[in-house]
Amino acid sequence: MEKLSRKDQLLVGVTLFSMFFGAGNLIFPPLLGYQAGVASPAAFLGFAISAIGLPILGVAAVARTGDLPTLAKRVGRPFAAVFTVLIYLSIGPCLAIPRTASTSFEMAVTPFLPGGAPVLWLRAAYSLVFFAAALTLALRPTKLVDWLGKRLAPVLLALIAVLFFGCVFFGFSGADAAVGKYAAASPAVPAVQGFLDGYQTMDAIAALIFGIVLAMNIRARGVTQQNAVVKTTIRAGAVAAVLFAAVYGALTWIGVVGGHAYGAGAQNGAEILTFVAKSLYGTAGQIILAAIFVIACLNTCIGLLCCCGEYFHELCPKFSYRAWVIAFAVFSGVVANAGLNMILKVSVPVLGCLYPVAIVLIVLAFLPAHLHETRPLLYPLTVALAGVTGVVAALADAKIVIPGVTALFSHLPLYAYGLSWLVPALVGLGIGLLVKKENRA
Repeated sequence: MEKLSRKDQLLVGVTLFSMFFGAGNLIFPPLLGYQAGVASPAAFLGFAISAIGLPILGVAAVARTGDLPTLAKRVGRPFAAVFTVLIYLSIGPCLAIPRTASTSFEMAVTPFLPGGAPVLWLRAAYSLVFFAAALTLALRPTKLVDWLGKRLAPVLLALIAVLFFGCVFFGFSGADAAVGKYAAASPAVPAVQGFLDGYQTMDAIAALIFGIVLAMNIRARGVTQQNAVVKTTIRAGAVAAVLFAAVYGALTWIGVVGGHAYGAGAQNGAEILTFVAKSLYGTAGQIILAAIFVIACLNTCIGLLCCCGEYFHELCPKFSYRAWVIAFAVFSGVVANAGLNMILKVSVPVLGCLYPVAIVLIVLAFLPAHLHETRPLLYPLTVALAGVTGVVAALADAKIVIPGVTALFSHLPLYAYGLSWLVPALVGLGIGLLVKKENRA
């Protein structure tokens, strides 16, 4: 069989959605709705382009080229080795995996604790249980469709629907004027800001690594030819995109009407979701919200453990997949106890360095395949200019100033928006397309 049934294709798409959809995906859309208010349709359009379009394009890009190392080798073998390992470590055990436990603890456990509770010990106990559950499922990576697609993801979607339809039928309505960065006279500003906020979800990086495990699950269901696996992966991306659009739309609307009822002062989307859940259903609403965060974080954690374990087993086969996954789960459990604030403080500059390169690689992957052979500067120059600019900007955000260099780079177009790498990347792309490889007799 080289083509999945419609049911299996749907399940693979739902599985991909659930691997992506973590705590950050829950928090950003309500905050967007709250801040954009009446301008939320335009803001959501921009958000959808970067938070849905880029990740799905990333999945397709990796499917077209085979895997992340193959794509990265078009820049150069040393770059591929270093960049791929950095991507897996940052989106895996060093930052993203520990963050799934820390975030779900903050949202699912902390609100129910009495004053004076031993938070450090309770966080350690929660991390132990959380990673034990994730590890149990991650040890069977070809069963992700059965666990995530058939069981956990449908429950997650149903609980989000409970919040959404509660807002629809129980009196939440109205929208405020746009505030903060969304408040501007130009109608284009909300869409641009929405795009930038979607960029901050960092899902484009995750897209570069999820393909390896998704392909395993597709092959486990009988599709073995590479072309068929690629087509099935791209179809799964389309299913995930539809789910993302529906869920992001619902969460944005909750942010609009819930923010109107909440009033001024909300600092993040979690505050809006907590207010709405508690207002609608009382303590039961808090339990529903806790379940949403636990399931979303658990899904993402399982997917990331599987991807990292599979990659490092291929990189260093001396250690089994099982050994790698156990090691990553234990390490992540230790890091998770540093607390969410510390993890976020470290993750922002690290991911800021990697994200521009990830976007550039995704875009380049859709150019004609022969160009990386006939245009020798195309990949190296474009990636180098985007990467160097991104690193300087990320260091500046972390209050690390390189004398002379940081000030010079701060004059680049779009620097204030966190997109200073864009123009240098376009320059590198233009030069790379113009310089052809010399033909030697």
